[in-house]
Amino acid sequence: MSHNMKKYSLYALIISILILPACSHQRKEPVDYVNPYMGNISHLLVPTYPTIHLPNSMLRVYPERSDFTSDLLNGLPLIVTSHRGSSAFSLSSYQGNEEGLKPVLRYSYDLEEITPYSYYVYLDEQQTEVEYAVSHQSAIYSINFNKKEPVSLILNSGNGELKWQDGAVSGYQNLQNNTKVYIHFETDVAPGSIGILKDNKLEENQTVSNGINATLVLRYSSEIKKLNIRYGISFIDEDQARKNLNREIQDYDLNAIKSKGRSVWNETLGKINVEGGSEDEKTVFYTSLYRTFERPVSISEDGRYFSAFDGNVHEDGGRPFFTDDWIWDSFRAHHPLNVLIDPEKEENIVHSFIKMAEQMDNFWMPTFPEITGDSRRMNSNHGVATVLDAWVKGLRGFDLARAYEACKGAITEKTLAPWSGKPAGELDRFYKKHGFIPALREGEEETIPEVHSFERRQPVAVTLGTAYDEWCLAKLAEELGKTNESDYFFKRSINYRNLFHPETHFFHPKDAEGEFIQPFDYVFSGGQGARGYYGENNAWIYRWDVQHNIPDLIELMGGDNVFIKNLDEMFSQPLGKSKYTFYAQLPDHTGNVGQFSMANEPSLHIPYLYNYAGQPWKTQKRIRTLINQWFRNDLMGVPGDEDGGGMSAFVVFSAMGFYPITPGIPVYTIGSPLFSKITIKLPNDKQFTISAPNCNEKNKYIQRAKLNGKELNSPWFTHGDLVNGGMLELEMGAYPNKEWGTDPNAIPETFRN
Repeated sequence: MSHNMKKYSLYALIISILILPACSHQRKEPVDYVNPYMGNISHLLVPTYPTIHLPNSMLRVYPERSDFTSDLLNGLPLIVTSHRGSSAFSLSSYQGNEEGLKPVLRYSYDLEEITPYSYYVYLDEQQTEVEYAVSHQSAIYSINFNKKEPVSLILNSGNGELKWQDGAVSGYQNLQNNTKVYIHFETDVAPGSIGILKDNKLEENQTVSNGINATLVLRYSSEIKKLNIRYGISFIDEDQARKNLNREIQDYDLNAIKSKGRSVWNETLGKINVEGGSEDEKTVFYTSLYRTFERPVSISEDGRYFSAFDGNVHEDGGRPFFTDDWIWDSFRAHHPLNVLIDPEKEENIVHSFIKMAEQMDNFWMPTFPEITGDSRRMNSNHGVATVLDAWVKGLRGFDLARAYEACKGAITEKTLAPWSGKPAGELDRFYKKHGFIPALREGEEETIPEVHSFERRQPVAVTLGTAYDEWCLAKLAEELGKTNESDYFFKRSINYRNLFHPETHFFHPKDAEGEFIQPFDYVFSGGQGARGYYGENNAWIYRWDVQHNIPDLIELMGGDNVFIKNLDEMFSQPLGKSKYTFYAQLPDHTGNVGQFSMANEPSLHIPYLYNYAGQPWKTQKRIRTLINQWFRNDLMGVPGDEDGGGMSAFVVFSAMGFYPITPGIPVYTIGSPLFSKITIKLPNDKQFTISAPNCNEKNKYIQRAKLNGKELNSPWFTHGDLVNGGMLELEMGAYPNKEWGTDPNAIPETFRN
């Protein structure tokens, strides 16, 4: 080699060393930070599923297996009808003779890759590659077969009908409450024969009638090496499923659908931009943000929707109809996040709640609306908080007067008994007269018919939750100029005082005679899930369940110092028994720091309560610690039962450095941001920026703050400050500034006595 050639080769080597890393390290977009596997395993409950879907869309799927560590896949999913439901239909691809056909095949698999919009898996024993991409109401599969054996596609409806007609498969599956989900399914190659499975034997037939495990088999020759599949779904009928497919996917170009899905997710997640922080922190943030778009779902189809609330198909009037929203937990942070980054969607959600109330037998706001109707689960009627929070933050795209009447009916006409949709009865008459739900003593049998057969009264949880709901009613009545009703509900909104024990500073159950139940254990009394007195969590969590009147709670406990002492004690109080025994009784009360549970939504506001008692530095410390401990970029990165966005919204807010501690009050309380810069793109073409340039895991304490250039000496700012655009500047440091944010006159007005 000549000298010049050696010189050229050396230059080329140097250039390649310099250029290649830059080329290989492309800038990540928001969706690239999403890890759908985060939190797929946790202590006891299944907190998250690796869900493939577009934001708030009707079609959702995830690999169906008994749990994340399961060695086998149960077929290939076609639609999941609820956040925790199994697949309504299942698709199994198969290479082999007829003897191996089954309604749903179980696959050994490898190389699985999931993004929010796509799926890939290799079925290793079948030697089959599977790719998938999703749209809003339709999706596409591409399947490559690598064995030299006949090919079959097996479609299964767990409880329904399937038929081959006009070159496509159509059918339905029965869900609950007279609700059906329909499918229209096409392939790019016509099958050589069609059959049905009966007792695991193939019969020639093109229709399998209504029944359990209705299974249709499309058979192809061994020459087929690739099949492309596209399908649409509907809750209206089979023809609408076909229309939904043809509207969204006109051919078999899987990559085009993947590209569209990626763009949709980047646009959605890009409403919040974060800078600084670690790669893992960005993953936790954007994965949490992605989780907040799992629910609720829009089920409008070409301007119509099927409502399980009355069993009819309705025109949507140009506004999408949303359902599958578990309001008991989503009112706390999930709905306030919608208000902030997508107010039009939130208006449509509240409008949908009103429509549900109109469609049900009684004009009562729903409590747990699902695809199959309102299941009336959990306790309290927190739809009223969602309505109030939207209204006081300036949203006007719904009928407030109708919403108020629906909320009032749900709280005053429906029973307050948890998990029940019955009319008000004896329990409610007692509450109206005495201002608390009476508790049964251990061993005392339930006699009140409105209490659900498998549930208990949850008397403290219901009393506290209803006091908050009635405060929300009072505020709505005030907005509507209903002075008498407003005064009435304001007086009732302090009913939590009736169960406050002045000696222990806990909310303590009373019997029907008004006597505190003794002896009593604030950790373990109440039986399974503490439901005899509380609900899923024990007394240590419900001790703080007065979101609407925190200053009064501080006063009840004896002032700031005692309030702080009680907060500190919760985080250091031991479980009291072995973990095995504790979690056997309280499986939802995981993610423990002392008696605090990071794993359940009633706990989400608690770390921010230090801000109300003059020690915001403890909120800053606690929030950073809790996020670092319990929300991580790994399989066990969610501490408990993430209900499709309820808990993840807490992470989104907390990572940005603020939190809506009381839905219904347009104020955000400040914590400690994870990132040096957060930019929120607001719908009015404005933006709000949180700037904390020296923020990191060590520098978590606020030293000084400015809001729009002016000194900020209180740990709050208003929704108006935010939506008008501007900047919150935080100077961070490694040690707490115990003077910042302690001005008692700066506490926002949160209650009208």
